[in-house]
Order: sequence, then structure tokens, then C-alpha cells
Amino acid sequence: MRLRHVFRYPVLLLILILMGLCTSALAREPLKQEGKQSVYQRVVTHPGARLYAGPEATAQVVRADVTTFTVMYIYDRKGARLEVGVSSNHADGWIESAFVTEWPQAITMVFTDRTGRAPVLFFRSHDALEQTCRADDIASELNTYGKVLAKGNVPPNFPVIATEPTTSAVSEKNFYLLPVTGIDDQFYEQQGPRLIEVASINPGLSAQTGAGAKGTAPQNAAAQNTPHGAELRTGFAFVIDTTISMKPYIDQTLKLVRSLYDELEKSPHADKMAFAVVAFRSSMKRTPGIGYTAKVICDFTTVKNRKRLEDALAGVEEATVSTHDINEDAFAGIKEAADSLSWQDYASRVMVMISDAGPLGAGDPDSLTGLSPEALADYLRTHKIYLTALHVKNPKSVKNHAYAAQAYQTLTKQSDNQASYIALDASNASKGAQAFESTTRVLAQSYAKVVQATAERRFIQPQKMEAPRSAPTPEDEARRIAASTGYAMQLQFFGNNQGSTAPQVVKAWIADADLAKLAAAQGNAPVLAVEPAVLLTKSQLSNLYKQLKLLLQSSEQAFLNGDTDLFAQILSAAAQMQRDPGQFTLHPDRNLAENGLLDEVLNDLPYKSVIGSMTRKDWEDMSTGQRDAFIKRIKSLLARYDAYDKDSTNWESFGAQNPNDWVYRVPLSMLP
Repeated sequence: MRLRHVFRYPVLLLILILMGLCTSALAREPLKQEGKQSVYQRVVTHPGARLYAGPEATAQVVRADVTTFTVMYIYDRKGARLEVGVSSNHADGWIESAFVTEWPQAITMVFTDRTGRAPVLFFRSHDALEQTCRADDIASELNTYGKVLAKGNVPPNFPVIATEPTTSAVSEKNFYLLPVTGIDDQFYEQQGPRLIEVASINPGLSAQTGAGAKGTAPQNAAAQNTPHGAELRTGFAFVIDTTISMKPYIDQTLKLVRSLYDELEKSPHADKMAFAVVAFRSSMKRTPGIGYTAKVICDFTTVKNRKRLEDALAGVEEATVSTHDINEDAFAGIKEAADSLSWQDYASRVMVMISDAGPLGAGDPDSLTGLSPEALADYLRTHKIYLTALHVKNPKSVKNHAYAAQAYQTLTKQSDNQASYIALDASNASKGAQAFESTTRVLAQSYAKVVQATAERRFIQPQKMEAPRSAPTPEDEARRIAASTGYAMQLQFFGNNQGSTAPQVVKAWIADADLAKLAAAQGNAPVLAVEPAVLLTKSQLSNLYKQLKLLLQSSEQAFLNGDTDLFAQILSAAAQMQRDPGQFTLHPDRNLAENGLLDEVLNDLPYKSVIGSMTRKDWEDMSTGQRDAFIKRIKSLLARYDAYDKDSTNWESFGAQNPNDWVYRVPLSMLP
């Protein structure tokens, strides 16, 4: 609208001015944490919290049903009440301080997949948990707790007040937080668990169910209580390396798919399992003649339309030219499968990747994703996709075997510390193809049994962790993997259909590792039951992205120029972030975080930031390889943050209208 047109309508102009003044007057900023310039004070609400119109005891109730577990900003403090709001630009009302927990660090714990671990127990006190960890017979203690919890009537002062659902997983539809307010590391150095105090948990249990928590019923209760109209459907995706030397495996995949379809045609559950195929090679930029980096050969297809997939797979050929590197872009194939296939139709999501090469490394300029194994694993977890990596050990690439194995084991590591990784002996092409066919057949058939068991309302039990009598065969590994992941998928399926939630607890202590395996671990690493994450707002994530982008540009420039002074490069770019350029010259002995490069929200977290703790001397002392790895890690994090930003499913608003106030649980391992 042109200016002269505005003055034709003085009333409209007056309204616009008044609206601007009102907006300015209403906009407010929450209280900042002590010593911070950009980190606000926040609380988590408890059951029974109410919002009042003012701080006075006689103030009117403006909201009697504040959702338990809501994260709010603090705007003011008067007496026993806090002025709070879900948005960072205005307050919603006043709340009793006794009905909230202040949460300065925004660290929360997230349940790991139940691939072979017991449910988490919530202890009444630190002493109760510590005594359990020191017990001569931990298994007997846990057995006693389980029997009492199963009865439903927990005695007063009983050590355990709640449990994670035992016959289902917390529903993906129920966002939950386990805010951390205390950590005890006394057992950690001896490869034991961390003891963690959590302030409040998802309010999912209704008042009438009490403290027993869902999951205290008999083993098949979840299955029996699942609506009979609910069906577990499995999407099984083959992600195939189609470079030179992979022709036998391409042919074997077609043979296997035809055979599996033949078996499904005889099954009453034929329509509950579908197969898809995605192919990958490497960088088109480096080798245009290879045809593609990654592409979908055929989306999920049931036995009813089997010809569509069979015909598409029959047309797949191996590349006719060699790629530029001994490694291929396997991660591009995996991510293409995660992004482009119709997973929304399948609660059970399985991916099997086959390659005789390692993946292009994190931050590799020729990698289409730029992701590290850890970052891609996190990506798959958020999509609830279970990947098994089949590594064909071709004798021609023996020098690459160790790298490939480590990358794929890291990518597929499960919560029980075992990897969903299978090495295939390919001393000759025929032997390798045969091993691939038999192993993949066992995987597919095992997942088909999960479908059948779920339809019959019974569980597939994961294998117990025991020392093997002999080296497991690839087929043995396939059965173990399918049993553990199949069980986890069943738990999630039943949890989603029942709307299962985390138990309602205002304050409790938990162990971050599986206590049932603590005594039997015998020096092995603990089996993690929960993992730490940080609740970041969209605004904080965006700021962190910009800061890392600045660091990437500076470090790349320093790397290319052979410049040992990364800090000089950051100094020249610091003005872009409206920061004080003098910081880097006035305090050359300080690290990047202390000099204000990374967001303040990371400063007080109880972990050591590899990037944030780097000083000028650290950079100068780095070898060329270490600097290259440093840059590649930053690239991988940037790629992951971009994916977080686009992940609409896992952002939680808590009622805030401004998207900048929405929050995401970012795993601690994905912070710089």
C-alpha cells in the first residue's frame, strides 16, 4: 500500500499506530538466568498447578487445568508465586512456586529402545536406589520390586514408586520429559550406572491408576488390551550397493524377494508385510558416469502387487564405471530410503543395507548427506527405523574392512551395546552371495514371525545376554537382531495403540543403566536405559546453527590457508554475529565457549564440549588430519540441525504460538 493511500484513510492509520503501540506495550522479556545475557529462567509444572490473575492470595483463577509437565518462562517473582508464560514475549498468569520445579539447564532423559533391557524403575529416594545398586543380590531385589508393583497396591515408603510401562513402550504421541535436577557419579567410574534425580515426568497415568504405573500387569496384558482392529504391518526395505562387483548381490536380492513373496502368499498375514528397494552408489559430481548417487527402485509393495517390485528389481544393473573412492555413499542410500519410502503405512520399520565398502565419512565433501554414523543413527531413531548393516568382506578391499566395520557398528549400535551389524565372508563372489541370501532370508522370516505373533497378541522375546559358546554365525546374528528389534517394535506398537505414557512422578531417582544387567555385566559397559538430551528452542537451535556455520567458515579458511590462528579467522567474522571482536584478542587463553562463540545455553551443561573447549593452542597443536576431522564434525552437526528444524513431528509447543518458543529434545551426543 502506497503512503498517499494510507493518508486517505486517517482512521485506518490511527488504528495501525495504536496496534503497534499495544503490541510494543504487551511484549515482555522473561527473567534471565544469573550471569546470562540470552538464557531465560524456566520451570516445569507439577500436577495440580493453576494459573492466577495476580500474585495475591485472593487473585482469581484464570486456568484451573494447567497441563502437567508444561515448560514455562518466569517473568516475575512475588512472595510464593511466580509470573509465568509458555511464550518468551508475554506472561499468562501467576503460579504457586510449590507446583513447579525450576529447571536451569533444561537437561532431560529419554528412554532408549527396549532391545533387551528391563523397564526403568523410579525410586523414592537416592538412598533407596544406592542401596539397591550396592545389594549383594541385585536380581533378587529387583524381583521383589516387580512382584509388589505387579499387585498394584504399593505399600507406604516402598523403595520403588513407579515403573516404565513393562508391556508396552511410551507412545510416540505422548511427548514426555524427565527433567534432570541431580546427578550422582559414584558408580560411574567402576562402569556402573549414573544415579539421576528427575523432577517430574509425563502425567499420562490417570489419577485412579495410582503409582503402580502401566506395565505392572501380566506379560501379555498390553497385547490383550490392544484394539483388535489394530494391526502391525512391517515395511522391509533393501538398501543395495549397486557399484561394480555387486551384481551377484543384486541378482540374489531378486531371487530372495521372489521366494519371500511365495512364502507370504501362503500366509494369512500376507498383506501385513511389504518390501521396497533403494539403490546407492557414490558422488555423481566426482563420477557422472555412475548414473545416480541414490534412488528408489520401488516403494513398499505387498504380495498382491509383487510383479511391480520384481520387474523394477530385475532391471537393476551394477555400475559400468568405477567410483572415485574405495568407500561408497551408503549413508545417501540409507537416508533416501528413510526420506522417500512410504513408512507412514508401517508401524514396524526395518531396513537392511548391503555393501562391500565403507561409507563416505562425516563431512566428506563428496557425501550427499554430510552425516556422521552417530548423526545418521540419531536420524533413524527419530524415524523409528531399525537398520541392519550387512558388510560383505571382499578380500580385494581388506585394508578397508576395519574402517567399514567400525562405521557400520557405530551406525547400528543398539541400547544393549550390541550392533545390528553382520559381517559376511565373501572370499569369493558365490560364497558371499550365498551368505547374503541365507542371512537376509532369516531376517525377513524372523520379522514375519513378529507380525504373526503380534496378530496373535503375543510377544517375541529378545534373546538373553549370555556368553556365546562359539562364534555366532551370520544366521544366528540375524535371529538375535530380529528378536531384539522385533520385541522393541512390538512394545512401541502396543504403546501407540494404548496411548501408553510415562508414569506420573513429581520427584524420583533412576539409574541410567539397566539394573537387571548390572550384576551380570562382569566388567562390560552398562546397558543404557535412558540417554541425556537438552531441550532447545527453535530460536536457540537457529542461533547454534549460525554460530557453528561461522566457525565452519573460519576453520575452513584457516585450514585452506595453512593458517594456525583459527582465532584470527573468527575475529574477522565475529562482527557478523554482532559480538565483541575484542573478546578474542583480550582473552587469547580462553576457549571458544568462554569467548562467547557458542550459545550460552551450552555453558553450564555437565559435559565437555569438544568444540567449545578448544583453545587457540589446541588448534595450533592439531595435525592436518585432526583439523580435517574437526571440520567434518561441524559439517555433520550442521546437517543434523537442519534435519531437526524440518522434523515437524518431534517439536513440542506447550501451547506457545510463536514457533521460536517450540522445543526439541536434542541428544547430548549431537551437541558441539
